[in-house]
Amino acid sequence: MSEEARGAVSGPAPKSWSEIKVWRAQIRKLLIERRLALPAQVRQEQGEQTKAHITHDIDLTPYSTLGIYWPIRGEIDVRDLARRHIEAGRTAALPVCVSPAAPLEFWRWHPGMHIRHDRAKIPIPAERDLVTPDALLIPVVGFDREIFRLGYGGGYYDRTLAAFPRRPLCIGLGYAASELPTIYPQPHDIRLDVIVTEKGVQRVRA
Repeated sequence: MSEEARGAVSGPAPKSWSEIKVWRAQIRKLLIERRLALPAQVRQEQGEQTKAHITHDIDLTPYSTLGIYWPIRGEIDVRDLARRHIEAGRTAALPVCVSPAAPLEFWRWHPGMHIRHDRAKIPIPAERDLVTPDALLIPVVGFDREIFRLGYGGGYYDRTLAAFPRRPLCIGLGYAASELPTIYPQPHDIRLDVIVTEKGVQRVRA
């Protein structure tokens, strides 16, 4: 973590939700900048190591439909994991924001299909083919020791997980350098099941 980020983390602990929102925005900006400053080759190597831990340590075969994401802003590219999932006879899907205040929808995706861009310029399937994932690969900007995720601040995944009739397996993917002592979790924050980085699989610490 950069000296600036380390200073922000080690400063006075925010107490109110308004203070926590300001703190998260500051940390989010620093972590994204740090991620993008890594050489592309380093990000790719760490991403491949992260995906190897998923392949070796997490069995995705019981999960018929795998929700993934289209990588942006230095996120780990998991489309090859989705491709293998599809080749094994299962389904993959991309998240789609249908409304800023609504849960995400997941639309069936496969390599080579026609893609369009949403309002945020993120690629999504051109046609709505709605499915319900029973496992999710979720990008993280940062994460803490209790496996809470720091995302981009829109609350989409928290709303989505709260709305699922049955909770899917939630696997966060990120870089080990983005671990924080805490994100000061709030009642609306939903803990993931595991976080996977280039250093391995992390679960809630005893």
